[in-house]
Amino acid sequence: MRLLVLADIHSNRAALEAVVMQAFDACVCVGDLVDYGPEPGPCVDWVRENALYCVRGNHDHGVAQEVEVHGSAGFRYLTGVTRPLTIAALTSQQRRFLAELPTWRMFTIAGKRFLMVHATPRDPMDEYAQADPNFWMPRLRGLDVDFLLVGHTHQPYVLQVNGTTIVNPGSVGLNRDGDPRASYAIIEDGHVQLCRVEYPIGATLTRLEKVVHDPVARDMLSDIYRGGPYIQKWRSQGRYGQLPTTSSVPAGANPQELRSSNFGKPMSECTASEHAFPANGTVSQCLDTARASTA
Repeated sequence: MRLLVLADIHSNRAALEAVVMQAFDACVCVGDLVDYGPEPGPCVDWVRENALYCVRGNHDHGVAQEVEVHGSAGFRYLTGVTRPLTIAALTSQQRRFLAELPTWRMFTIAGKRFLMVHATPRDPMDEYAQADPNFWMPRLRGLDVDFLLVGHTHQPYVLQVNGTTIVNPGSVGLNRDGDPRASYAIIEDGHVQLCRVEYPIGATLTRLEKVVHDPVARDMLSDIYRGGPYIQKWRSQGRYGQLPTTSSVPAGANPQELRSSNFGKPMSECTASEHAFPANGTVSQCLDTARASTA
């Protein structure tokens, strides 16, 4: 079974369409479908109609709840400009879909146990996690899973920590490492491939010209889509990424293990058990719910 792992699509329809042309049996999405890019609606619709599972990212939450962002530089500035455009472009049903996405998703396929969060198990939507085993060790304590799927950093990586494979597929729609190609991951027979694919950046830029009228934001986004120097400049100024926030999830949580025997089957035959944790629940509430559902 080829599992396609997507993250951080950010309203870039052309990039998403290029990625999903690759062969896969099932797809999961690690959140942040919206903001920054010019076509949020088609991206939300594709995930809603085709992804096996999806979790809520910080940008999905902000759009669903109409959270205003005010920033004078970097990605906060870009969010402040594109957030109202994104909200205006989505239907009420599309925004409701974002609002109802869980912050955690667990599923098991043929004994391979997956936990999926946008950021980290400690802070599912906001904590910024680089590819550092020492960072991840305390955040994996008590988690009995084979794979942890994360996003948020727009930096692809694979780590083996305490028996768990951490997979960050990078960003489909807005990479931050100077490589303009769309990034994604494939998990097949327990092996992980980090992949890149070229897409028609010109189509995204053409749509951007029609949607984003702020000239500064438009030029910044155009530069990022092309793999230009803005990212390196922001990193040198300390404006790159996000600082860790107050933890909303205790470090030692142990989510309920759910089992099935579908790994290796085609998607049509796969009935992976899963549990959508309450969107705003604490980990203890999530565990109580999971235990009750499997008792």
